Amino acid sequence: MDRIALSQSVEVSRIVYGMWRLADDPDTSPTHVRAKIDACLAQGITTMDQADIYGGYVAESLLGDCLKQSPGLRDQIEVVTKCDVVAPVGKYADARVKHYDTSATHITASVDASLMYMGLDHIDLLLIHRPDPLMDAAETGGALDALIAAGKIKAAGVSNFRPWDWDLLQANMTHPLATNQIELSLAARDSFTNGDLAHAQQHRIRPMAWSPLGGGSLMAEDGAVAARMETIAQAQGVDRAAVAVAWLLAHPVGILPVMGTNTLSRIATFSDALRVEIDRQMWFELYEAANGQEVP
Repeated sequence: MDRIALSQSVEVSRIVYGMWRLADDPDTSPTHVRAKIDACLAQGITTMDQADIYGGYVAESLLGDCLKQSPGLRDQIEVVTKCDVVAPVGKYADARVKHYDTSATHITASVDASLMYMGLDHIDLLLIHRPDPLMDAAETGGALDALIAAGKIKAAGVSNFRPWDWDLLQANMTHPLATNQIELSLAARDSFTNGDLAHAQQHRIRPMAWSPLGGGSLMAEDGAVAARMETIAQAQGVDRAAVAVAWLLAHPVGILPVMGTNTLSRIATFSDALRVEIDRQMWFELYEAANGQEVP
C-alpha cells in the first residue's frame, strides 16, 4: 500500500478507513473495533477517518476505548477527525438548531474533547467538516495555526469546501492546508467538471473521497453502470466495489478513497481496488454509463 504525504508532517495510506458507521454496528466492543483496524492494517491501510459528530458524538469514544485496551496500536495508525458541525443530539442535545461553528473557541474545545475521547496526545489531521457561512477566516485560520503550533494537531485540512472556500481559509493561515475531503464516486461526479478537482490539481492537493461507493447505491443498482462494472469485475477477478474505487484511483489528482463498512469480510477486500486496471477508454465507458449519455 502506497504512503501519501499530505504535508511535511503527515503521511496517510492510499486507502483510508472511514469510521462514520462505527456506532451503527451491534458490536461496538473494543475487541471488535480492533478486529476492523487489524483487517485494515493487514492490507497496509493505516489511516482511520473520524469526526466528532459520527455516531451522534460517540464514535470517537469507541475508537478511544479500543486504543486504550491495545497498547502500541496508536503508533501503527494515523487518526483523522473533523469538527464544526453542531447537531442537537448527544453532547449538543440542547442546541436549538443544527449549525456550523468555526469560531476559535469551538474549534479548540472540539479538539480538546476529541483528544480526550480518543485518548490521544495529538491528532494527525484535523478537518473543518463543512463550510460555515459565518466563518471569520482570520479567526478560523488562526485557531488552526495555533493548534498546529501547540502540537495538538499535526496538520489541518477541510471537508466539503469549494475552491473559493479553500482559498479564503488558506489565505488566512501560515500552515498549508493538507487536503479537502469531498464526495466523489460514479454516483457523485460533479467535482470532475465543476472546478473542484481542477483546483486540487492546480494546488497539488490530494483530495479524499467520502462515500466512494455512492452510499452503497452503486452496489445495489442494476442499470448500465452496474452492468459495466460487473463485466470489468469478472474479467479482473474482483467485485464491483473494487472497480468503483479503482475508477477514482485512476484520476491523475491522486484521490484517496475513504471506505466505510462494519463488515470484516468487506474491509478485508478494500485493497483489491489497487490491482484493478482502468485504462482511459474504460474510465470513459463507466463515466458514460453513469451520465446516461456519451460525452459531447
